[in-house]
Amino acid sequence: MPRSQSDDSIAYVGMPTPVRASLTETKHWFQAMEQLTRVFAIRPGEKVLMLTDPLLDPRVVDAVTGIARARGATVTQYMAMDTRLPGVPEEVKPLVQSADFVVSTWFCSIEDPFNVAMRKRGQRWVKITYFRDLDLLHTPQARFPVELVGEIIRTTERRFPKGRDFELRFTDQRGSDLVIYYTKEMREAMFKGNRWRGKMFADEPGCYVHYLPTHGPNFWDSTANGNDPNAPVMIEGVLCPQWAVGFERPFEEVIRFTFENKLVTQVQGHSRDAEVLREMCLGSKLIEGGGCGFNPKAPRYTVYPAGSNAPGALHFGIDLAKPSDYIRKVLPDWEEPPVHQDLIGLDMTVTAGGETIIDNGFLVALRDPAVVEMAKRYGDPVELLEAGF
Repeated sequence: MPRSQSDDSIAYVGMPTPVRASLTETKHWFQAMEQLTRVFAIRPGEKVLMLTDPLLDPRVVDAVTGIARARGATVTQYMAMDTRLPGVPEEVKPLVQSADFVVSTWFCSIEDPFNVAMRKRGQRWVKITYFRDLDLLHTPQARFPVELVGEIIRTTERRFPKGRDFELRFTDQRGSDLVIYYTKEMREAMFKGNRWRGKMFADEPGCYVHYLPTHGPNFWDSTANGNDPNAPVMIEGVLCPQWAVGFERPFEEVIRFTFENKLVTQVQGHSRDAEVLREMCLGSKLIEGGGCGFNPKAPRYTVYPAGSNAPGALHFGIDLAKPSDYIRKVLPDWEEPPVHQDLIGLDMTVTAGGETIIDNGFLVALRDPAVVEMAKRYGDPVELLEAGF
């Protein structure tokens, strides 16, 4: 008689035996190293400044230093007490001013007007929020082709309307309906930077890139308004995030955030999480509207330290009206200050002037012919672009 399918003695084999690491680790390492060295486009004779903190893996500093020395560049390191500085200290500004190339872990890297002015003068920056441990070079997202990340970003940018005003709308099945009203001038300002042009290597004057190349540009932030965080922008509606940084797992109930003119005016919910978020977030201001990941190998359900970086997963950065005691308690060594929070949506639909950008958490650019064609250079397009979704 045939064995019962419930017989525990049956060994079911439906998938291949995992490949031994010894057969792949060397080629994977060199693949990741190639991406690393190309992003850190340091040139002979340049002055490199590393703005670091005590919790950064010192091997990361050594790696950047090794690249610089191999190219005849010099390196200076300034270590702050932590990453959460609101701006560059006065005593550090001369170091920044004298540098050609800056590598930073500091939260103030992008928004500080001093740093913005330095990039306008041509200084090149690499932010390493996602490269705090050298062992990250062993991950799939580290060896994913950087050029392909750039093409995914460019293809996404092309879906945003040009030459006219439009509504950028975020919706989901939980009841989210958040709208950012874009003018054609905002669109032009937002998308002209190196990141939205898919320039992922730090080789362009004034560039600002992330390494690991997972954390893509935002769909909206102050860049759209001339880097003026106080510029009036009509942002209103409801956001029902699934998760937030500093919470161990996604929320069990639907928590509704109401936005009026960028400000959180209500946080509705009955759970303990809702109570914490209400106390934390009322009166806070949206500063990042839809930060999207663009590296298909980035883990989807990892939201620390600043939102999931998987394609189609979104984070909404808000600056709090006052420092959060909850964040101080649960994230004492967080890379960002206790006046910032990232709200996460993993399955949202995003449209821009009626054009679909994200469909239920899937970034539609991943199936664009231009992206698929480029992916063929590096392997199987379906495996490269969609295996993690």
